[in-house]
Amino acid sequence: MAEPALLEIEGLVAGYGGSRVLHQVDLAVRAGEIVAVLGSNGAGKSTLLQVVAGGVHPDAGTVLLDGESIVRRSVHHRARAGIGFVPPDRGLFPSLTVRENLRVRTRDRAAIRRSVELFPRLELLMDRRAGVLSGGEQQMLALSAVLAMRPRLLLIDEMSMGLAPLVVRSLLPVIRAAAETEGVGVLLVEQHAPAAVEVSDRVLVLSRGRIVHDAPSAEVRDDPAQLTALYLQEATA
Repeated sequence: MAEPALLEIEGLVAGYGGSRVLHQVDLAVRAGEIVAVLGSNGAGKSTLLQVVAGGVHPDAGTVLLDGESIVRRSVHHRARAGIGFVPPDRGLFPSLTVRENLRVRTRDRAAIRRSVELFPRLELLMDRRAGVLSGGEQQMLALSAVLAMRPRLLLIDEMSMGLAPLVVRSLLPVIRAAAETEGVGVLLVEQHAPAAVEVSDRVLVLSRGRIVHDAPSAEVRDDPAQLTALYLQEATA
């Protein structure tokens, strides 16, 4: 018998101002599993994460966390229930220091210490304002701050945005470790397909608001031609 899903979405329809972006989306994320969502700009990837995080209310469908509907739950309730969200703008307070950004998320000093240990670079920057950090340092802080809250489900939107590939690859092991050692389920929206495929267990391709491909990442990890084919499929779907 398959392990019950941590996050389960069925028949999801959502959009903005009467304009539909997502159409009958079904997906599941299990504890300890990283699911990557790929697709072109405008495919509906960020909208999908916003629905799960609570920023967008769906027009139809179900969103279950541990089998319980969270559709009518607030953003704050979802965060307390264990949903952590790293948005494209990283969700930091630029005028606050690294230490203050972490303490805004949690007062658990042990949790903060463990999360900072994931990125030794941050230990040297604790009294520096977040707004003057490099893009890579800001992303380290954003991930560290969310992981300090001990999430059960981690949503990451465009982790690689504005970052050099080398920096992105330094972040991937932390996400993998969160899944493998803490049992965190991860829904990762990513434009940089090779990085997403490398770190994930399963790959979804979203096209015009519909999932057109759902398969184990291993099927495309060592086959760049298949990954290219998936994007061609997405472009013509």
